[in-house]
Amino acid sequence: MPRPRSLTQAQLATAALAVLDRDGLEGLSMRMVAKELGVGTMSLYRYVADRDQLEGAIVDQVLRAVPLDLPPGTSARERLVLFAERIRKAVGEHPAAVPLLLARRHASPAARQWGEAVLGVLADAGFSRRESALTFRAYLSYVLGALQTDHFSPLSGPGTVALGELPEADFPFLAGAAREARHISPHEEFHHGLELLLRGLGLP
Repeated sequence: MPRPRSLTQAQLATAALAVLDRDGLEGLSMRMVAKELGVGTMSLYRYVADRDQLEGAIVDQVLRAVPLDLPPGTSARERLVLFAERIRKAVGEHPAAVPLLLARRHASPAARQWGEAVLGVLADAGFSRRESALTFRAYLSYVLGALQTDHFSPLSGPGTVALGELPEADFPFLAGAAREARHISPHEEFHHGLELLLRGLGLP
């Protein structure tokens, strides 16, 4: 008879996320997750086949924290803003998980549930299936792209500072925009971009 399992998938994912939060993506390994759990490294392979599955479990653990309930009487625009804010909050608590989102979200049941909820909003708003597919892709690209940009290249980071120090005679627009960008908060940046997208979609 097979040996009974002593860990749950939730325990494994929680431990993996703890390692990721503490040590970053470069410090994530089967060995470190096993150490976090107090078990042998090889025992983890009874729960996940490889590093890819481990990363997928992390993404699912992060996205499970995103509530899918919606207040009654809200518009499609308000609902899409709410879903985007919730994703941003959940991922913002585990920034080291950002690089995993695009690569691993397809394997995440929580990501699929979030996608189903967003597409339901678009269907209720009268979008055809084709329009919903294109709109969802644009919405997803913005939300995940904004998280990636904020993680790898925040407006408060050294890249913006360096651009702001360019000679204005050669780069009057780029240097000027960079100097202004240093005073824009992540919250304002995210919501302004989201507003532009939703306005372009014609959502009232």
